[in-house]
Amino acid sequence: MFTRNRKIGLALAAVIFVVDQVVKWLVDGPLGLEYQGDKLELLPFFDLTRVHNFGVSLGMLEATSIEMRYALVALTAFIALIVAIWMMRERVLGDILGLGMILGGALGNIVDRYRLGYVLDYADLHIGDFRPFLVFNVADAAITIGVVIILVRSLFVREKDTDEMDAESVPSEN
Repeated sequence: MFTRNRKIGLALAAVIFVVDQVVKWLVDGPLGLEYQGDKLELLPFFDLTRVHNFGVSLGMLEATSIEMRYALVALTAFIALIVAIWMMRERVLGDILGLGMILGGALGNIVDRYRLGYVLDYADLHIGDFRPFLVFNVADAAITIGVVIILVRSLFVREKDTDEMDAESVPSEN
């Protein structure tokens, strides 16, 4: 069940989860971004800006009550479980890596939502006043990159299943 590729996927998920939580701890603690909107300018195009995200992707499904908060925790945990099961069924490393990124990011955001009641976002990319993205975090980036990997692989990469390869290697009787 735990093949080499699956172990790599689980390790990637764990690394993303830990990095996400450490960076959020730094933002929340040592870097001193205590309140919503606090900002630390790092580069001309990148700031750390504390944002509390009470919703999911793009602020949708915003949790405005304690019941909605835990419903979102349950919903996202269910999705993470589906991703984990999917990852355990996959054999191809490329797909497993994408799913591992999604799983690690999902777990990081689930912990925030459960512990804080919101997801802590902080990465603020901009060109002057133009912001091509909403403020995000490591978990969000990992989820997005993982989804892109899965989509690109499913649309443009066709790897033969080992059963198909075995069937093709057997000479036909014609």
